[in-house]
Amino acid sequence: MAPKDDCVQPQPSLSNRQREILGYIEQFVDQHNYPPAIRQIQEDLGISSTSVVVYNLNILEQRGMLRREGKVSRGISISKIEAAFEANANQVPFLGTITAGSPLPDPEDLSSGTTEFIDVPPEVVPGNKLANVYALKVRGYSMVDALIADGDIVLLRYQETAQQGDMVAVRIISDNSVTLKRFYKEGDKVRLQPANVTMDPIYVAANNVRIQGRVVGVMRSM
Repeated sequence: MAPKDDCVQPQPSLSNRQREILGYIEQFVDQHNYPPAIRQIQEDLGISSTSVVVYNLNILEQRGMLRREGKVSRGISISKIEAAFEANANQVPFLGTITAGSPLPDPEDLSSGTTEFIDVPPEVVPGNKLANVYALKVRGYSMVDALIADGDIVLLRYQETAQQGDMVAVRIISDNSVTLKRFYKEGDKVRLQPANVTMDPIYVAANNVRIQGRVVGVMRSM
């Protein structure tokens, strides 16, 4: 059952840079269980100076997206972000089927009045780790060697950055399609690698893709 409308508040407007920093911090914490240092954020995201990082962190803190502990280098903690993702501790938004040629709704544009929610078993992803997670149904067999089959539901944490080899939902901007592949940055191009030995990788210009989430769990179809 979908949550009541009054459970969802609009997300504060963020710049692309602020979204990038927030997504990087979320991903880093998820992988390392501790936050990145300001210098690390600056270097990994190619930001001109640490002062630019601090400026954007201050804005994120003012808007309630994260908390910082004084001048501690790694004193960053993520607040509750995007209430639509957190309205029910055991549910996530279901955005439809991930199929080439069919664009998906943007996860950051969710509305509780129009979004379907599905239950997530705690053994797949614990309820306290479902913030910013959404679900997609898989069509096709491009990731079958990663044990993701046609009809399975993948759970993705919304973020706009990825590490080499991450399994992500990627929007190819030029044809407005979304695909589920492993992500590899190779110079000024991105290789989107299927997990199926019978399929070839997709190569696209790095500025022609937008990451829309990283896979954090799979719900198998029966």
